[in-house]
Amino acid sequence: MNPSPQVPSLTAFLCTMGLDTALSEDLCQRLPRLTLRAGQALLAQGAMQEVAFYIEAGIARACHYTRDGQERCKEFYFEGELCLLYDSWLTGSPARYQLEALTELQVVRVPLALLDKPAWQPVCMALLRQQLGYKERKEAFLLLHSPEERYRELCHTFPHWPARLTQVQLANYIGISPVTLSRIRRRINTG
Repeated sequence: MNPSPQVPSLTAFLCTMGLDTALSEDLCQRLPRLTLRAGQALLAQGAMQEVAFYIEAGIARACHYTRDGQERCKEFYFEGELCLLYDSWLTGSPARYQLEALTELQVVRVPLALLDKPAWQPVCMALLRQQLGYKERKEAFLLLHSPEERYRELCHTFPHWPARLTQVQLANYIGISPVTLSRIRRRINTG
C-alpha cells in the first residue's frame, strides 16, 4: 500500500506546520512506518498516548466504546492528516477514545515528546490553532443545523466522505440514525 501521489509527505506536512525543512527531512527518514489491517487499534481506549500517527494511506477513526457495546465516533482521519487525541496529549491522561484503522492503513509514528522541543513549538501552535478552529466549526455544525443541513454541510465540506464511509458511519458522525440519513439522502436525490 503506497501513499497516494497527491498526499503530502510527512516532511511537507511538518514544514507547512512551521518545522525547519532540514530538521523535518532528517527526522522523517528515521520515524517508523506501520501498516495495519482494518479494525486494528493504533491506540486502545484507556491507554496512554505517546505517539501521533500521520496517515499516508487509508482511513482511521477515533471511537469511544460504551460498556453496553455501543460506539460513539468522534472523528475520521484521512490521508495527509495527523491522527491525534488532543485532550490526551495536552493533559497526559488516558485516551477516552480508541484510535483504530477503519481500512487498511499506512501510518508514520510521530513521538509526542517531539512537540515539547523548542524547534517544534511552531508545529505545536499550528496544531492547536488547527484543532481549535476545527472544534468551533464542528460545534456549530452539530448545534446550529438540522440533520439534513448537517448532511449537506458534510457533503460540501468533506465531499470525499460519502464515497469512502458507510451510511452507518456517516449517520453516527452526524448524530442521527442510519434510517434518518437514508430518508434525507432519498429526499435530496429526488428533490
